[in-house]
Amino acid sequence: MTEYHAQNKAKLISETRRRFEAEYVTDKPDKYDPRDVERLQQDDNWVESYLVWRHNIVDEALKMLDESFQWRKEMCVNDLTESSIPRWLLEIGGIYLHGYDKEGNKLFWIRVKYHVKDHKTMLDKKKLIAFWLERYAKRENGKPITVMLDLSETGINSIDMDFVRFIINCFKVYYPKYLSKMVIFDMPWIMNAAFKIVKSWLGPEAVSLLKFTSKSDIQDYVSVEYLPPHMGGTDPFKYSYPPLVDDDFQTPLCENGPIASEDEASSKEDLESDGKETLETVSNEEQTTLLKKINLTEHTSKAEENEKVDSKMKAFKKPLSVFKGPLLHISPAEELYFGSTESGEKKTLIVLTNVTKNIVAFKVRTTAPEKYRVKPSNSSCDPGASVDIVVSPHGGLTVSAQDRFLIMAAEMEQSSGTGPAELTQFWKEVPRNKVMEHRLRCHIVESSKPTTLTLKDSALAMSDKTSEDLYLQFANSRRESDFSTP
Repeated sequence: MTEYHAQNKAKLISETRRRFEAEYVTDKPDKYDPRDVERLQQDDNWVESYLVWRHNIVDEALKMLDESFQWRKEMCVNDLTESSIPRWLLEIGGIYLHGYDKEGNKLFWIRVKYHVKDHKTMLDKKKLIAFWLERYAKRENGKPITVMLDLSETGINSIDMDFVRFIINCFKVYYPKYLSKMVIFDMPWIMNAAFKIVKSWLGPEAVSLLKFTSKSDIQDYVSVEYLPPHMGGTDPFKYSYPPLVDDDFQTPLCENGPIASEDEASSKEDLESDGKETLETVSNEEQTTLLKKINLTEHTSKAEENEKVDSKMKAFKKPLSVFKGPLLHISPAEELYFGSTESGEKKTLIVLTNVTKNIVAFKVRTTAPEKYRVKPSNSSCDPGASVDIVVSPHGGLTVSAQDRFLIMAAEMEQSSGTGPAELTQFWKEVPRNKVMEHRLRCHIVESSKPTTLTLKDSALAMSDKTSEDLYLQFANSRRESDFSTP
C-alpha cells in the first residue's frame, strides 16, 4: 500500500509538471518568474503541496499554480528583502514571527490594532505579509504555521476586509498546506457579520481551522510561555526593530550560567576550556586519553576503570541521523533526544563535521536561552574535523517539545584567526547569504533502557580502538532503544 501510494504521488507530480509546462508556460513564458518555474521542476514538496490542497485533482492544482505564480511575479516575491519594506512598517510591530503553539507550529502574529485602513499603504502591508511567509517557507519547507490574529483593542478604523481577504488567500492559494490554524483572539461583536464572510472565503475544508478564543481559553492552543500578558501569558518578549526578529533564537547559557554578550561568551568558553569541566562530558581528545589510561594504568582495578568510563560517557547518546549541509554535516538531522526525569539521561549531543576545505565558524542559538547550557556555543571547526556540542537542561528546568535550536555556520578565510575577538568580528561582517542555517527540534524520551553496563564492557574490551570506534559501537547498541524515532 505504501509503495502504491508513493508511485501514485510520483505519477501525479510528474503529470502536474508536464501539463503546467505544456499548457501554461510554453505559450506565455513571461507570465511567471522563471525561478518559480525552475523550482516547480525540482521541488517535489512544492508540487505536492498544491496537489494535496486540491485533493490530488491535477486540473484544480494547475489553476491554483497559475494564480499563485502570477501573484508571485506581480509581488516580486523572490526578490523581497528587508529593504523592500518601509522602515516604519517594520518598526511598528504589527506583523512578525515569534514563539510556538502547543503542537510546535511557529506563531505568525498579526496585531490588528496597529493596522489602519489606508489604500496608500496597502501594497506595502501585503508585501510585509509575503516577506515573512516567504522567509519562513524557505527556512521551514512545508512545516505548518499558526496565525495569531490578535483583535484586542481593535477599533472600527482597523477593520479592513480587503486585508483580511489577502491573508486568507495567502494560505488558500499562495502558500497551500502551510496553515495549521488561525487563532482569532478577542474578536469584537461588531465583527461577527464580517467573519461570516471570511468563512465563505476560506471554503468548507478550511473553516475548521478558525479558532475563536478569549483570555479564558486561548491556552488550549498556546501555552503561557508564548502568550503576552494581555492574553494571560508570561512571555516577556517585546517587539523591537532593528534588528529583524529572527525566529526567537538567542545565545544560550554558557557553562557557568547566563552571560552578558556573545563576546563575553566566547571569551569565557576559551578561558574555561583548559579549566575544570563542570559538565559531566568528555571531548574526543579526552575520550582517547581516557581509553589510553585504561591500557597504561596497571595498578587500577577493573572496577575502578569501569566507574571512570561510566561517569564520563554515560550521559552521551550518539546521534544516528545526519543532515548533510554544504558546510557542515549535522547529527542528529532533525530532533535532539532528551531523557525524561525518570531516565536520568538529560544531556544530549550535537555532532558537527566540517565537509569543506576551509575553517568553518559556527554558533548555536535557542528559543529558550534560560533553559539550556551549550558547550561550545560559539567556536570553529577545522577542515575535515568534527566537533561535539553538549546540550544540557539548566537548573532542573524542563525540556519542552516547543524548544528549538539553530546551528549557524559560515566559511572563514584561511588567514582569519579563530579566537574570541576574531569570531565576534567575523559574525558581524559575514554576509547573510553566506551563512548556512539548520534547525533542530527537541524530543523527550519517556523511558530509557540502561546502557552503562554495555558501554563499560565495550570500553575495556576495545582499549586499543579509537574513541570513534567506541562511539559507533555505543550507537549500534542504542539503535533499537531510545534512538528509534517514535
